[in-house]
Amino acid sequence: MLSPLFLAGLQFLYLVGATGLAIYGLQALLLTLLKLREERTQRKTAARTGEGPAGQLPNEAFEWPAVTVQLPVYNEVHVVARLIDACARLDYPSDRLQIQVLDDSTDSTTSIAENRAAFWRKRGAVVHVLHRNERQGYKAGALREGLSQATGEFIAVFDADFAPLPEFLKRTIPVFLDKQAKEVGFVQTRWTHLNEEYSALTRAQALALDGHFVVEQAARHSVGLPFGFNGSAGVWRRACIEDQAVGGWQDDTLCEDLDLSYRAQLAGWYGTYLNGVEAPAELPPQLLAFRRQQFRWAKGSVATLRKLAALVWNGGWSTIKRTAAFVHLGGYLIHPLLLLLLLVSPLLMLFGSQPYWPLAYLSIVSVGPPALYALAQRRLHPMTWLRRWAHLPLLMLLGMGLSLSNSVAAWQALFGKGGTFLRTPKFRVEDDSLAWHRSGYALDLEPLAAAEFFLAVYAGIGCYVAAVHSHWWNLPFLALYAGGYALVAGLGLYESWLARSARTLQGRRTARQFRPKNLVKY
Repeated sequence: MLSPLFLAGLQFLYLVGATGLAIYGLQALLLTLLKLREERTQRKTAARTGEGPAGQLPNEAFEWPAVTVQLPVYNEVHVVARLIDACARLDYPSDRLQIQVLDDSTDSTTSIAENRAAFWRKRGAVVHVLHRNERQGYKAGALREGLSQATGEFIAVFDADFAPLPEFLKRTIPVFLDKQAKEVGFVQTRWTHLNEEYSALTRAQALALDGHFVVEQAARHSVGLPFGFNGSAGVWRRACIEDQAVGGWQDDTLCEDLDLSYRAQLAGWYGTYLNGVEAPAELPPQLLAFRRQQFRWAKGSVATLRKLAALVWNGGWSTIKRTAAFVHLGGYLIHPLLLLLLLVSPLLMLFGSQPYWPLAYLSIVSVGPPALYALAQRRLHPMTWLRRWAHLPLLMLLGMGLSLSNSVAAWQALFGKGGTFLRTPKFRVEDDSLAWHRSGYALDLEPLAAAEFFLAVYAGIGCYVAAVHSHWWNLPFLALYAGGYALVAGLGLYESWLARSARTLQGRRTARQFRPKNLVKY
């Protein structure tokens, strides 16, 4: 029998986890309501003034300012040509547009980039490939070094998996040219998805990103709450980056984009979000690649919270803005809370000491995330929103299954320093006829999968305990844990087997290709 003090400690940990999840759910619900309010306000304003949404093509001739487009790449054989070609086709005066390929690659990406740059230079475009032999500062270091050679007054940034539409700059630059927008430091646009229909995994990712952009970003921006630059498909005012109070690109977190945007807003600059301007990008088709991406985002955002917490607290913002900033920057801390609840719940059920009232308010605020994702799909796809929203259970399973990996990331961010910028591999798979696992970039299973298998079994035991002791409220949550960890670990194992098999087959083909036809016997 466990001691009363130990049981009290478990109950306290359970309460902490449940409270954290309730805050997350409440935030999603509030952002959904704010988005609805924003739409109502926009309709009233449009009816009164006849004005449309921001980000539309200008109706009058502008003297277009100089723009530099920065393309940070690292080992992107499959997508670098698509990226350069799309940026070279941007509808913007060629004498006012500079394109920088900030290349840290160690493979044939460099030669592909140089060939495409030469191709477009012959056609009048200004395209430079700036190659670095060492990844000093990773992406932030590349952007910082490129800025020292940039000619633009405004800096657009696209990651390697993007293919911007021709009108992108003419839909974003006018926001900065408004006489009342002198303090706009950056503009963020909405990501769309080149390969959303590739698999159930990409459809679940699209659901999550649509919710983030269509509801979260739009709602925060509409009421003046701080929001983040997403690292790609946006434009910066150069003066903002170089403002001494802002401090420029810094590489002490893995989320240099979130870090810079918050420092800019703390220094008095404003950000603008344009929901009507789309930026197509490729979603990771491999679960292991998606997990790596989420690990980096989790570690980077929590590291940014650790770095900027004092500045946010003492930065002169209102209590509401400070609270919103802390909840936003600490969003990935939900994963350690999920892990904590899983570890504690079976023990409390087994010894009959689980408090039920936290489950009551958890159930109430749990409508927040589903409502947020539903609203996003209703706005983007009025005719097919329900079919797309039906991937929510898979997204929930992924969230549960990735909670261990993201908890490790959060721990490293809170108690470590810096870290290696692990790129998310891109494969240019835009339909199901293309196979990512044949690429040399395909990732192998990591040792953490063993712990995920263990947690799947542990959650399964928790389901059994819940059923035996009639803790029916807990059963759905524990089933999600068991299914999520089993999905992430099992699918990761299958993907690793696919990639290894493809490499083995390719190796055999290469060996046959170079085998001498006539062997001389001695």
